[in-house]
Amino acid sequence: MLTIYHLETSRSERIVWLMEELGLEYKLEIFPRETSAAAPAPLKSIHGLGKAPVIRDGEVVLAESGAIVEYIVYRHAGGRLAVPPDDPSYARYLYWLHFAEGSLMSLMLIALVLSRVPEARTSPVTARIGARVQQMLAFVDTELGNGPWFAGTAFTAADVMMAFPFTTMRHFLDVDMAPYPNLVAYVERVAARPAYQKAMRLAGPITR
Repeated sequence: MLTIYHLETSRSERIVWLMEELGLEYKLEIFPRETSAAAPAPLKSIHGLGKAPVIRDGEVVLAESGAIVEYIVYRHAGGRLAVPPDDPSYARYLYWLHFAEGSLMSLMLIALVLSRVPEARTSPVTARIGARVQQMLAFVDTELGNGPWFAGTAFTAADVMMAFPFTTMRHFLDVDMAPYPNLVAYVERVAARPAYQKAMRLAGPITR
């Protein structure tokens, strides 16, 4: 049985959600965050970087959200929640699957770090990053107008990757979503999914 090593309040919630959407059995091991480090020592003993998500599947230990999502979809789900290469929406599916971490989360994490540095509040760098975040959100909102899901009419693994920046991440990075009605509606669709609701009960964000 596949094991998910989940660091609380982290992107590893995606993997729990994916498994629930697919109806696959798994074992969940949850690691609390520590105040002095991003991950506790036991998680670092599983993967050298001590980052989540990490899964174990027999002898395979695999990190990185996107890699894990693709691994599960093709190794354990027969391609369910993926888009086949001969489908017209295949390129769109691939784009959003990788956009989540490659473009969106990398920018949002920079904005998050800057928001926690008092000296950076009046920096022109902070203003530029803020403007880029708004530009990014406007782009995503426009693209979702072709939805209702990121790859088109069907929910896919690209949605599992793309939802986090607009759900859990917003507990830590204050983003005004009002100007982006397609994104607001998208978050509502995600929140209504039974598999997402169960995943959040099991591995959703802990805010104190």
